[in-house]
Amino acid sequence: MINDIFVMKSKVYSGEQSLKKLAEIQGKKACIVSDQMMEKLGYLEQVVDLLQSGGISTAVFTGVKPDPNVSIVAEALQVYWESGADVLLALGGGSVIDTAKGVLYFARQYAQEKGAPFVKPSFVAIPSTSGTGSEVTDFSVITVDGDKIVIVDDFIAPDIAILDSNLTKQLPNKVVVDTGMDVLTHALEAYVSTKATDFTDALAEKAVQLVFAHLETLYHNPADAEARDRVQHASCMAGMAFTNAGLGIIHSMSHAFGGTFHIAHGRVNSLLLEAVMEYNANLGGKAIDRVCERYARLASLLHLPARTAREGTVSLIQAIGKLKRSIGIETGIRELGVDQDAFDEALSRMARTAMADRCTPTNPRQPTEEELGHIYRKSF
Repeated sequence: MINDIFVMKSKVYSGEQSLKKLAEIQGKKACIVSDQMMEKLGYLEQVVDLLQSGGISTAVFTGVKPDPNVSIVAEALQVYWESGADVLLALGGGSVIDTAKGVLYFARQYAQEKGAPFVKPSFVAIPSTSGTGSEVTDFSVITVDGDKIVIVDDFIAPDIAILDSNLTKQLPNKVVVDTGMDVLTHALEAYVSTKATDFTDALAEKAVQLVFAHLETLYHNPADAEARDRVQHASCMAGMAFTNAGLGIIHSMSHAFGGTFHIAHGRVNSLLLEAVMEYNANLGGKAIDRVCERYARLASLLHLPARTAREGTVSLIQAIGKLKRSIGIETGIRELGVDQDAFDEALSRMARTAMADRCTPTNPRQPTEEELGHIYRKSF
C-alpha cells in the first residue's frame, strides 16, 4: 500500500544567466503573462529577444496587478486564446505566476465545458521574487468577490522553472522582507503538516536554514549575489515541500486577512507566525509532542537551545522574533495601519473564511473559528 507520494513535475534551471535557457525552449509562439514592472525594468524585452532568437514569436499581456482577481485572469486568458500560443510563459512575482496558472486552469475548464479538445501548452515560469515558490507548485491564489480562493491542481504546475537571481537584483527591501518571510512560512508549515514526509522534510529543513543564514544579509546588502541565490533556492525548495505536504492555518488566515485588508501576503504571514506556532504546539497547555519535536528539530539544525522539545520550540519562536526585528518587521498588525474597528468588524468573517480554506486541513492542530479569532486578536 502506498502511503506517501512525492511529485516534482517542474524541470528547474538555476544560477545567474540561466535565463538564456529560453533560447532552447521548443515551440512556435509564446504567450507571455507579466506586469508593467517587468516591462519597465527591461526584463520583458530580454525574454522576448531570447525567445525570438530561438524562433519563437510572442504575444504579451502585462496587465497583472497584485492579488490578481478573476477579471485580470479573464483578460490574460483572452490574449492567450487569441494568440494561439503553444508556450505559456509567466515572468514576474507570485501574482504573475498565479495569473498564468489561472489562464491554464480556466482554458482547460472552458474547453471541457464546450466539449472541445485542449492541447496543453508548455508552461514556463520565471520568478522575479524569492518568496512564493509558485514556479514549482500546483497552487494558485485568485481573488473572487474579495475572497482569496486557492486552486490546487497538478495540471497547473509549471513544466519548466528558470531561477535567474539577476531578476531579483532591483527588488525593494520591503519586497525582499515580505517574500523572504513567505519562504520561511512555507517551509515551517510544510514541516509540521499532517502530510509531511521524509522527502518534504529534507527540502523544508534546508529552506529554513538558508533563510536564517542569508535573509538578513540580503536585507542589508541587496547586491550580495550569494545571498540572492540562496534565498531564491530556499523559495523554490520550500515550494517543492509545500506543494507535496500542504500548508497550514498561517496561510488560511493570511488569505482571509489579505482579501479583506489588501496587505502583502508575506508581511501578514510574518505577523501571524509566532502566535500560530504557539497554538500548534499548545504551549499554553499540555504541549503537543509531535509538533514540539518537529520545531525542536529545526531549532537543533539552527544550533539553538533544544535540550527538550519544549525548549527547542520556544528557542525557534524566539529566533524568528529576532530575525523579524533585524529586518524591520512590525510587532503587530496594528502597526500596518489597520483600523481597530474595521478589524473587529471583519474578525468573525475572516475566521470563518480561514476555516474553509484549502490550507486548514493539513495544519497539525485543527482549530475552531473561536481559536482562529483569538490568534488574529493576539497578532493584532
